[in-house]
Amino acid sequence: MSIKFLAEDDRPREKFLLKGKNSLSDAELLAIIMGSGNREDSAVELARKIFDSVGNNWHNLSLLRISDLMKFKGIGEAKAISIAVSLEIGRRRAAQEVPEKTQISSSKESYNILLPYLSDLHTEEFWAIYLNQNNRVLGKSKLSSGGINQSVVDVRILFKTALEHLATGLIIAHNHPSGNLKPSSEDIRITKQITDAGKILNIQLLDHLIISQNAYLSFADENLL
Repeated sequence: MSIKFLAEDDRPREKFLLKGKNSLSDAELLAIIMGSGNREDSAVELARKIFDSVGNNWHNLSLLRISDLMKFKGIGEAKAISIAVSLEIGRRRAAQEVPEKTQISSSKESYNILLPYLSDLHTEEFWAIYLNQNNRVLGKSKLSSGGINQSVVDVRILFKTALEHLATGLIIAHNHPSGNLKPSSEDIRITKQITDAGKILNIQLLDHLIISQNAYLSFADENLL
């Protein structure tokens, strides 16, 4: 019996999408891994039977061999391997330390992060770094690329991406292929526009860098924000 034939409230995938991963029971998580049950049991019902057999404990489940899993009706070799692989991924994840996010405390550190992306280009590109409240990097992305003299950034896309990262701070940057680090009137205008938009969303623009091949200008360092 495939998950798609279950009642709406019993569909683990749909529940995952509607209510989030934390809303799923252990059996529902296992049901998603298996994908389907057997003629008598839905995927969730079969998952409950498997969990009952191991004392409702993920560790005990991980000790079962492929042949042990295949003793359950509806669990063939492919499903058994999928279950074993999922548990192995969980084991490896638990064994690893959470990587430390880079913390930015100066314009030089921002410059060093973005230099590999912006230093040798013949056209302008606009990039952003997304930060949490401790100024640790949540992510970075290229927002636009343009001609020799300018790149235009869509402020809506910038803040949409910032919200997706749950960022509280932003550092923006673009390159000047000419090597001239003096901000243009457009650079100043877009900086103000982003600053003002950030105030509404409580996302602070911390700096705007203009980058050339071997140097940079920081709006924050020059008190231009």
